[in-house]
Amino acid sequence: MATPTASAVPAAPPSLSLPPSQFARLQPHAYLLAHLSPPPASNQPSIRANGRAPAQFRVTSANSGSLTHTNGSAVVRVGDTTAVCGVRAEILHTDDIASWSVSQASSGNTHKRRRLGDLGGKPTEESDDTYADAQDDEDRAHIQDLNLLVPNLSLSTGCAPGFTPGAPPSSLAQSLSHQILSLLHTSRLVRADDLRIWYQPPNLGREDLERHNEDEAMDVDAGPGAAGLSKPREIKAFWVLYIDVMIISLAGNPFDAAWASVLAALRDTKLPKAWWDIDNETILCSDDVSQARKLSLRGFPIASSFCVFDADAAAAYRAVVIPKADEPKRRGFKQTWILADPDGYEEGLSQERACLVVDKESNGQGKTVIVKMEKHGGWIIDTEDLRQLVSMSAQRWDEMKQILEQC
Repeated sequence: MATPTASAVPAAPPSLSLPPSQFARLQPHAYLLAHLSPPPASNQPSIRANGRAPAQFRVTSANSGSLTHTNGSAVVRVGDTTAVCGVRAEILHTDDIASWSVSQASSGNTHKRRRLGDLGGKPTEESDDTYADAQDDEDRAHIQDLNLLVPNLSLSTGCAPGFTPGAPPSSLAQSLSHQILSLLHTSRLVRADDLRIWYQPPNLGREDLERHNEDEAMDVDAGPGAAGLSKPREIKAFWVLYIDVMIISLAGNPFDAAWASVLAALRDTKLPKAWWDIDNETILCSDDVSQARKLSLRGFPIASSFCVFDADAAAAYRAVVIPKADEPKRRGFKQTWILADPDGYEEGLSQERACLVVDKESNGQGKTVIVKMEKHGGWIIDTEDLRQLVSMSAQRWDEMKQILEQC
């Protein structure tokens, strides 16, 4: 009886398993679901496809002063998402503002009403509060109405697939620019007084007729009604800050990286000493770098973004991938996870997103203040979840403050 040859032995059937990279492309929902909800017998923790825990943010680094031809700059990298921000300052003369005379007249009436109120016997605290409110309204009007902060975000060619050279600005870039502008106004990060260029008219007495030099004609630190000055100060010009942000690498969550770069660049911004030259009737700036002054920013707002992954979007694969998996969170029959700092892969699998901007008081108590909160795309996040997100954002604030202060 002849023995069978090696070629006659049937070969083993090919394996039907797929490599993880192909599984992630073919069935992205099922792939992420398998990581977030592993079988109980495996004793593996719930992790994301990128290896992070659901509440874990990506590694962040920052560097300031990277651009030489700007008043301030910074580079912030959050994971593989990198944003570069440069701040350029230009002078806006009040003579070029069409409504300046009208706004000055209304402002003068407000100060006049306050003085008349004090003379009429009204309580000092009430008049001070009224004056403070008027000052806040004036600061807000100068920043917003005069457009003293002009952010612009662009997505560089090749930062992600789909961004080709010569293409018009994408809707994502325009939306991020609007978000940055809205947050600058809401947080009131930049003080209007840092952007004002003052002029103090001299007392034209006998001995003061010829005193029109820069040191005596303009005093930045002196307040209205200073001793020995009978004429009030005048605002001759404003600094306009052009805040240009470029995303050179996009791997998800561009807003957090862009806003962190804006905050770091503004902290690095220095404005040269400027004064009004009465002889030439123009604004002059000093070339001495030591006389430049930094912006006195109001607060330290940090943005933290989150997304919601819903397992029901992969319901067709759930019975095959995790037939007996534990459900860490249930709302009726829904299984969901809230993911901090989502990357590009996770953003494509989520519909509901939330962004919290928080700050902490500097009075020693460390109380968390919610500067802005946005949520869109669904209704899964409830009140309990928002409390957890605020707590996570407060921890993120501590990390980012330490990173940006050291850059």
